[in-house]
Amino acid sequence: MKFDMGAQTLTQLIQRTSTAGQDLGTLVRRLAEAAEPLEGKFNGQGRAQFDLFKSRTDQIANELDAALAAVLGGVKGQEQAFSQGDTQMADSSQSAQSSIDFDAAKFSAR
Repeated sequence: MKFDMGAQTLTQLIQRTSTAGQDLGTLVRRLAEAAEPLEGKFNGQGRAQFDLFKSRTDQIANELDAALAAVLGGVKGQEQAFSQGDTQMADSSQSAQSSIDFDAAKFSAR
């Protein structure tokens, strides 16, 4: 199995995760708004759970936002590490090449 990651893979993942995080919090709030017509139509445990969800909507949305922000921070850290590693590898290779005498490695036909 070969794993090949392009230079822009993590950058794209950061953009998508950022957008998804914003969308997820908004969707939770919209779900609560969409459920408003059902308010007062439940009794017993159903009503208690519905009221609990409604009262915790902002908390749930904020917790999801925070969790995705932590994921995003991890991906940004990976992107930075890969970028630095790529730069260091290129610098190291260039430095090694500049000290090699390629003329000594030429083959001549006899």
